[in-house]
Amino acid sequence: MNLSLREVTKDSVRAVCQLDAGDGGRQVAPNAVSIAQAYFQDEAWFRAIHAHEELVGFVMLYDPTLVAAPEENQFFLWRLMIDKAHQGKGLGAAAVQLLIEHVRTRPGARELLVSHVRGADALARFYTRLGFRHTGEEEDGELVMALELA
Repeated sequence: MNLSLREVTKDSVRAVCQLDAGDGGRQVAPNAVSIAQAYFQDEAWFRAIHAHEELVGFVMLYDPTLVAAPEENQFFLWRLMIDKAHQGKGLGAAAVQLLIEHVRTRPGARELLVSHVRGADALARFYTRLGFRHTGEEEDGELVMALELA
């Protein structure tokens, strides 16, 4: 599978914003909202997900090293979405693996966190298969999972 994480540009932003997870915004914020938030969060690193040359999704990461906070070693997968036309093909798992590889290159990276709404059992199983484990903590009412990187 030829998957890549690419910068969102002025030429691609409209297409990224038109992607649809098919959940009506219940589990993942619309990409336009995520991109707007990213422009006001210096720690945000976001990319379009491409399979070969086709745009298939979006990912956004909290990266404390972007604001010169190398003592903070927790990174957070803020957003992951795969367009409904491309779900069920393993693209989400492959995109998370690429993200994990990216985070491992960041200074001091020790842990990657993610959260999900209570009752999202399929999502919890998805992240568990990727090596994440529930921490017992909650953030903004969501259950936190962690992946040890070191």
